[in-house]
Amino acid sequence: MTVPTGQLPPQYLNVKARFGKYFAALETFGRAAHEAGPLDEKMAHLVQLGAAAAIRSEGAVHSHARRALEAGATADEVRHAILLTTSTIGFPNVSAALSWVDDLLKK
Repeated sequence: MTVPTGQLPPQYLNVKARFGKYFAALETFGRAAHEAGPLDEKMAHLVQLGAAAAIRSEGAVHSHARRALEAGATADEVRHAILLTTSTIGFPNVSAALSWVDDLLKK
């Protein structure tokens, strides 16, 4: 499912509504990870985008691409973050992740 920039996926919102304490802990963990080092928000999402591509998670690719764009990344930077993973995750995985990003960018 493609989610336009600024909108959250229904499943994300559903989990948040159903499991409030769990979700609050997850958000706290995410904030702590972001605050643990010197990377800015844009760079952190580009790194997470590469990891999402590596595990072939379409939802996470959409999420981190969208959040990287919201943090100031350009479409070219988002695509480059994925291309850089080629020697690690292989061309088929990179191609899939690029197609998911293109879905997002078309919106």
